[in-house]
Amino acid sequence: MTAAQEKAPAPEPVLQEDRLDYTPTARSVHLCRLRAVRLVTEWGYPNHVAEVALLVSELATNALLHGSVRGRLFRVHLILTATTLRIEVSDPRGERLPAVRQAEDDDCYGRGLLIVDRLADRWGVEPRTVGKTVFAEVALRRRPDVATRL
Repeated sequence: MTAAQEKAPAPEPVLQEDRLDYTPTARSVHLCRLRAVRLVTEWGYPNHVAEVALLVSELATNALLHGSVRGRLFRVHLILTATTLRIEVSDPRGERLPAVRQAEDDDCYGRGLLIVDRLADRWGVEPRTVGKTVFAEVALRRRPDVATRL
């Protein structure tokens, strides 16, 4: 069998998932961060709360600042599998693709994707019919003292 004929591995089954649309306001970034923290804790991964909070916050802030269109919502989608937590943030501006850049010391902005790049095990951008989805994936490590509550 050639490489072209090999089948891609089957995707892992989704154990938990949450999806919610938010208005493009600063308050929504706070709300989606709080929701993600609560869910990740409920799903049995409190040791990942800090990194998930920061990833959600950075991706949602980017959607707000660079991907918002008046009257259109942005979406935060969390997907839990046995090995990965995937954070997706979708916005309506598909023509504005994110890129990591080096901010100057006195710049107020420009470090969000650098933080995402350092924290996430994998991140990227996927086109949508309208807009784009920026995702970050975190490989899960369960603390031995935390019981599974799925």
